[in-house]
Amino acid sequence: MTPDPIFFRDLAYVFVAAVIGGASAFLLRQPLILGYVFGGILISPFTPGPSISDVHSFELFAEIGVILLMFCIGIEFSLNDLLRVRWVALLGGPLGIFLSILLAVGLGHVVGWSWIQSVVIGSVVSVASTMVLARLLLDSGDLRAKHGRVMIGITLVEDLAVVVLTVLLPALGALEPGRFATIGKALWLAVLILLPFAYLAAKAIPPLLTRIAKAQNAELFLLVALSLGIGTAAVTQMAGLSLALGAFLAGLIISGSEYGHETLARLLSLRDAFVALFFVTIGALIDPRVVWANLPLLGLMLGLIIVGKFVIWTLVVRLFRYAWGTALLVGVGLTQIGEFSFVLVQVAKTAGHVSEDVYNATLAASLLSILLNAPLVRYAPGWIAALHFKMGRVSLPIQGGISDEQAGHVVLCGFGRMGSAVGLALDHFELPYTVIERDPDIVRQLRRRGISCVYGDASQTELLKAAGAQHAALVIVALPVIHETSLTVRRFRGLNEKTPLLARAHGFREAEDLKDVGATEVILPEVEGAHTLIRHAFQALKVSKSSILDYLKSCQAFRSSGEGPDSGNVEAGKAGVGRST
Repeated sequence: MTPDPIFFRDLAYVFVAAVIGGASAFLLRQPLILGYVFGGILISPFTPGPSISDVHSFELFAEIGVILLMFCIGIEFSLNDLLRVRWVALLGGPLGIFLSILLAVGLGHVVGWSWIQSVVIGSVVSVASTMVLARLLLDSGDLRAKHGRVMIGITLVEDLAVVVLTVLLPALGALEPGRFATIGKALWLAVLILLPFAYLAAKAIPPLLTRIAKAQNAELFLLVALSLGIGTAAVTQMAGLSLALGAFLAGLIISGSEYGHETLARLLSLRDAFVALFFVTIGALIDPRVVWANLPLLGLMLGLIIVGKFVIWTLVVRLFRYAWGTALLVGVGLTQIGEFSFVLVQVAKTAGHVSEDVYNATLAASLLSILLNAPLVRYAPGWIAALHFKMGRVSLPIQGGISDEQAGHVVLCGFGRMGSAVGLALDHFELPYTVIERDPDIVRQLRRRGISCVYGDASQTELLKAAGAQHAALVIVALPVIHETSLTVRRFRGLNEKTPLLARAHGFREAEDLKDVGATEVILPEVEGAHTLIRHAFQALKVSKSSILDYLKSCQAFRSSGEGPDSGNVEAGKAGVGRST
C-alpha cells in the first residue's frame, strides 16, 4: 500500500506545532498544555497559514496519548492512594454531578432553556477531563498530593458516570423502565469482564514481569508493558467503559510490584510525545467562527464550568471534612470539561434533545475551559497560600515530593560486589539508604531484608526521583559499566547540583570524564587494589614504609602529569587514587 504523502505532511505539521508551542510555553514559563493547544490553533484548518487537511485522522494518536498517560498515572498511584479518598470519590463524585445538573436546570429556568436542554448542558459540564487534569498535576508535581489524589479519584468516578449518562440522556422525556434495565445490564457486563481479568492480571502479570526483567532486555520489557496497558484499555472499552479507566487499572496492577518505576521510566518519552499530539489535536479543532456565533450560550456554559463547578466541588470536598486548602484546590482543578463532554453532547444531539448550537458551544467551552484551567491549576496554590497567611492559617496540603523524614539519606546505584559492600557498611552505622538495582533477584532479596530499593536502570531520571536522589545527602554510583555511570552522574546533576556524588571508574581517562560531568570524587578500584598489593608486597620484603609511600606518591605524580598510558589530566589524589596507603 502506497503511503499517503498528505498524511505525513500533516503529521510533520503536528510535530512542528508541538515543538513551537511547547518551546514558547517553556520560555514564557507557562504550562506546556497551553503551548500545545496554541500550536494546534496555528495549524488549524480554520486559521490562516499552513494547516492540516483532516484533523480527525489524528484522533487515533490522541487516544493512544490518553492510554499512555493514564497508564503512567496508574503506575505512579497505588491502591492505597485511592483507598484514602474512596468516600469523597464514590459518594462525593455522584453528588457533585447531581448538583451540577441541578444548577444548570436552575439557570435554564431563568434564561428560558427547556428542561431537557438544561439537563443535557448540566450533564455535559459536570464531568471533567481526567486526561487534562492528570497532565496538569504531573507538571505541577502534585499528582500524589492530597488534593491530587482526591481530584483523580473523583474524575475516575465521573468516567464511570458517563456510562450511565450515555444511556439516560437519549431517554429524557420518556424514562421507561427498559432504560434502567439497559444501565444495569451494561454495568453488570463490565463487572463480569473486569473481575476475572483483574484476578488474572494480579496473579499472572507479576511472574511475567519477573521473567522479562531477568532477561534484562529493555526493548522486550517496553513491549510487554505497552501490551499490558493497551490490552487492558481494550478490555474495558469492550465492557462499555472508557479507555482511560482501563489504562489506569493496568497501571495500578504494575504499581504494586517492584517493576513500576522501571516501566514508568521506559514509557515517559513515548507518553509525552503522544500526549503532545493529543493537545495539538484539540487546538486544531478550534473554529473561531463557532466561538463568535455562540457567545451568549458559551458565556453561560463557561460560567457553569468555572464559577458553578468551583463552588460545588469546594463545598462537596469540604463536606467530607477535608481542609479548606484542599477543598479549594480540588474546586479549582475540576473547573474544566473534556473528551467525555463531547461524547455526552453527541449522544444528546443524535437523540434530538439539543441543537447544533449547543454542540458547537460545548466544543468551544471545552477548549476554552482547558486554556483557563491550566494557569489556574498552576497559580492557585500560591494564591491560596497567601490567603491562608492573611487569615492566620498555615496548614496547606502537602504537595509533591518525598516527606522530610525520607530526606538526607544515601542513594546507592548498583548493588553488586562493590555496592553490596558499601551497603553493609551503611547498615553497620545505621545510616538510611535506598538502592537502585536492575537485577530482580537482588531487588527481591533487598525487599525481604526491609531495605528500601527501586528496580530499574539508575541512569533514568524518573528512577532517581523515585529513590529521592534530589533530597539525598550523598549519592554513590557503583555501576560496573562506565557508560551507565556517566549517564547516571549527568542525569543526577540535572536534579541536584550540590549533593556530593562518589563514582567508580576503571581508569584515569574514565575518571576524568566522570569529573567533567559532575562527579565529586572518583574511585578507581583497580588502582586502589594495585597500590595496596604493592604496599603489602614491599612490606613483606622488609622495605621501609616511608620508601613505599614515597614510591606510591611518585606514581600518583606520574599519572597526574598525563605521561602514563591511561592517565589523562586527572589529579590522582582527587580521583581517590592511593587512599588505601
